[in-house]
Amino acid sequence: MDHRESAYPHIPRTGLRGTVSLLRRNRDFRNLYVAQLISFGGDWFLLVALYGLVLGLTHSAFLASLIIVAELVPFFLVSPIAGHLVDRLNRKTLMVTADVVRSALCLGFLLVHGRAVIWLVYVLQAAIAVFNATFEPASSAAVPNVVDEEDLPLANTLVGSAWGTMLAVGGALGGVIAGTLGRNAAFIGDAISFAVSAMLLLRVHRAFNEARAEHDKPGLVEAVAETVQYSRQDHRVLALLSVKGGFGLAGGVLILLPVFATDVFHQKELGIGILYGGRGVGALIGPFIGRRVAGTTQRGLFIALAIALATFGVFYAVFPLMPSLWLAALCSMGAHLGGGAQWTLSTYGLQVLVPDRIRGRVFSFDFALVTLTIALSNLAAGLAADAFGPKITMAGLAAVGLVYAAAWWWATHRLRADRRVLGV
Repeated sequence: MDHRESAYPHIPRTGLRGTVSLLRRNRDFRNLYVAQLISFGGDWFLLVALYGLVLGLTHSAFLASLIIVAELVPFFLVSPIAGHLVDRLNRKTLMVTADVVRSALCLGFLLVHGRAVIWLVYVLQAAIAVFNATFEPASSAAVPNVVDEEDLPLANTLVGSAWGTMLAVGGALGGVIAGTLGRNAAFIGDAISFAVSAMLLLRVHRAFNEARAEHDKPGLVEAVAETVQYSRQDHRVLALLSVKGGFGLAGGVLILLPVFATDVFHQKELGIGILYGGRGVGALIGPFIGRRVAGTTQRGLFIALAIALATFGVFYAVFPLMPSLWLAALCSMGAHLGGGAQWTLSTYGLQVLVPDRIRGRVFSFDFALVTLTIALSNLAAGLAADAFGPKITMAGLAAVGLVYAAAWWWATHRLRADRRVLGV
């Protein structure tokens, strides 16, 4: 890692001035960041269009939930192998390859014209997920190598907010485009976004991996065993790994957003875009608020994580009571202030604590765990919404989120008193 800029303490590294400074000074991080912005925007174009397509053809919350399940289950199954590859091979090459293949796969959605071929939606989603399972941990593991150490907190916050930024922009714009120009425009837009992302990544010059000798690249079984052993030795890592996975238990609320938009507020793709736009605004702002609440100590980090988990549950408990689409969108925004904060803060904690040689595997496990819990929660939410309605289902999932937040706070009380988490 290059530390040349550490000699210049006058360089701003927080707030808006720090953001502008980082993006101006570090061209490699700027290319990585913009690549993720564009790719995330395309993802939300695609997802809004797919929800509208499946709900329009089937009117089934369960079949709509399978869109997420078809993405998350393959992600979970492939993650152990993907994490091994991320730590063993060139991360940049893996990410560019994933972008190129996903761009081609997105064009396959143009073939879905009726209910008889709706199965193709799930097949293509599963195929895309296989390459997502490589791209996402590679990206998270690479960030500490692309920025200087002093810039890592701000860089992590920016990367975390990129997802929310493009959920707000891509989700809302995707709803408008799918509703006016047609769903095929959204599918083509996603394919283009992956291609542009690949071109930007090719312009990054800093190494995405630290140099390692061949004997320091264990086989798959040894790599998994080493990762498990490392995580068990440091309870801070275990606590951070349990954040996203626990959040995922209530993640079934995400499939309920398009159901509310379509069946409760009767706004179809436009309504889906508005609710996802509110979710994106929250996920955009949440990382910055979370970073400020956490401060500079690890103890502050764990306190902020507990608050973020609880915030998610509280706002989704209120969501079903809202009489209008716009008030519901405000609740979605409030919930994802917590959702965005917990995701970014837990990622930052792992980036700081975990060495580069196993960082990819740890992030693969982290993403695999949340992928599994969100998939199960979405499947349960789809079934429950068809049986009991979306309002009761969302209230139940919000209760799950609040219970988990309280349990996580209680389980980490000794850790917060540990000397290792009291300092920076």
